Amino acid sequence: MALTVALDIGGTFTDLVVWDSEAGRFSHGKSATTPQRLTDGIVQCLLKAAPSLDKVEDFVHGSTIAINTVLERTGASTALLVTKGMRDIYAIGRQNRPDAYDVFFRRPRPLVPRRLTFEVDERMSATGSVIEPLDDASLERVTSAVAAAGVEAVAVCLLNSYANPAHEIRVAAVVREALQGVFVTASSEILREYREYERTSTTVLNAYVGPRVSTYLDDLERLLDERGFGGRLFLMQSNGGAMTPRIARTVPVAMMESGPVGGIAAAAEVGKSLGLSNLIAFDMGGTTAKASLVTGFQPSVSDGYYIGGYANGQPLTLPVVDVVEVGTGGGSIAKIDDVGALCVGPTSAGSDPGPICYGWGGTRPTVTDANLVLGRLSPDRFLGGEMPLDVDAAAAGIEKEIASHLSISTVDAAHGIVDIAMSSMALAVRAVSIERGYDPREFALVAFGGAGPLHACAIARELHIPTVVIPLFPAHFSAVGMLASNLRHDDVRTVYRELEQVAWHEVLAIVDEMLDAGRRRLRGEGAAEAAVHLEIGLDLRYLGQEFTLTTPVERPPLAAGEVSSIRAAFTELHHRRYGHSAPTEAIELVNVRVTSSACRERPPLRAAEGSGAQVRGCRHVAFERARAVVEVPIIERDELRVGDEVKGPAIVEEYASTTVLWRGDALRRSETGELLVAVGGE
Repeated sequence: MALTVALDIGGTFTDLVVWDSEAGRFSHGKSATTPQRLTDGIVQCLLKAAPSLDKVEDFVHGSTIAINTVLERTGASTALLVTKGMRDIYAIGRQNRPDAYDVFFRRPRPLVPRRLTFEVDERMSATGSVIEPLDDASLERVTSAVAAAGVEAVAVCLLNSYANPAHEIRVAAVVREALQGVFVTASSEILREYREYERTSTTVLNAYVGPRVSTYLDDLERLLDERGFGGRLFLMQSNGGAMTPRIARTVPVAMMESGPVGGIAAAAEVGKSLGLSNLIAFDMGGTTAKASLVTGFQPSVSDGYYIGGYANGQPLTLPVVDVVEVGTGGGSIAKIDDVGALCVGPTSAGSDPGPICYGWGGTRPTVTDANLVLGRLSPDRFLGGEMPLDVDAAAAGIEKEIASHLSISTVDAAHGIVDIAMSSMALAVRAVSIERGYDPREFALVAFGGAGPLHACAIARELHIPTVVIPLFPAHFSAVGMLASNLRHDDVRTVYRELEQVAWHEVLAIVDEMLDAGRRRLRGEGAAEAAVHLEIGLDLRYLGQEFTLTTPVERPPLAAGEVSSIRAAFTELHHRRYGHSAPTEAIELVNVRVTSSACRERPPLRAAEGSGAQVRGCRHVAFERARAVVEVPIIERDELRVGDEVKGPAIVEEYASTTVLWRGDALRRSETGELLVAVGGE
């Protein structure tokens, strides 16, 4: 028996999926996340779905530990080493204001205070030549000062080290030797790209989360060893690929969005099987809701983002699947604010104490409580009946905290909670589609997460999205995506020239060096040579532009210096992305990128046929405040056969998730088991 296991730790629930390749069967488990000791939740999941790990070949894991460490500011005490004269570059950051009229705007608060920022005497030019040699006496003084500060981590980011890392490598080596047991990271080890502030911030983030991530990985490996695991452990990265624990300990910052990207990658695979090239992946869990765009069967990948939001977050310059996140999940708390208005989120009840209806001690109403009061959730079949929900307690909580303050009925208050949450989630979907020039009417919405199918048709109706896809195992879908994740690594090197002035033999030498490094890294992770795939990209822009477009190229045009073909590729890409181009304008080369990946075996996503759609019962459901409560049929998803249709209004239930069909919606089961909903017009 050959098993592959994927584990996804969310803010409220921990999900585990097991693929048995010999039996051709999936199994899964779900348990409450235990924030104080994450391994406890993992053990509960293992007991449900994989009590023994001795037959497991690959174990793939995604976690929110890195990003939560930053958001909660619970990372390591960190020192920053910079070039003399650059002590304030991290604190100054950028001068742009996201909202010019926000009088309450506050600049991002650095993770490293000024007193723990130390200057080293040295200087490199932007071309990589030495202006001032590294002063060993200065380095010795700084190392002693860092040791006296008693920090847990050190970030080394010297000026222009992306062009020539020699000084930085030397500084990092000396600090590691002198400060045994302290986590030390150098910018050139994770990012060889220009822009000093963003590069410094990324390096600081890596050092800040490093000790906590390393400790967690130690605990995880110890737990797996105790349960007989002898296979390969992989960690999900923000770019949608996987990496080994050895690399994760060096570049823990690559794990920032390791949880949600699995579901987005899986959504792209579902699109391929259904022939849907343009998708909006929508993930709603217990704590947040997320949206991401898939075009041409490929998830959108950004070269960086801000942890905590653009306005006052920490910039991270590494490839990451482009996700827009809002603080609206099933556990998002509803309250009356200081001016007497109803608001929902971003604070979540999480798994401790959880929504009121869970009976875990929660006293504040949440989106889940509202859905239960409206009849959209079953009080008896939540998590397949493992976890009964207390509808009376949920109603009493909404009455006390919301309805009584607004002088409305409990049902109307529940409607208000769900409507506000739905509006917030619709804004996330708009942000990845309409705000980026895409018409959502040309996309299908793939809804997953435990609460995604519950709200998907309402969101699609709001934005005129014609089709909703409910994939297999929606409540475990991020873990399902991890099962099929490839090994992947992204490298970047700044080479700043006008395209007509590029010395292509120099660029080719850099590319070959990056290609060789990618191959070696993948081989070190056990990848077969035949599975290795290498891609080259050039970050190009018109002269005078600020932002670049990564233009895919092959090695032969680089070797031949075929400027015309590179220019044509960029022009076509620019026109496709922005609707215009300037074929005669000067073009700049900014960065060279190499993506190295290796395919892992993908389990086939296909469900067995049921005995046919049957009404298992009926339940009264409140769809809209202006209309009466409707008695709707309850359908068991596992009983559906290929081609079976269900007309709304109706409820389709499965383990850990519920799909709500509104009046006019029409659902049918696909050949592979997905639920395809043609959204009605009302």
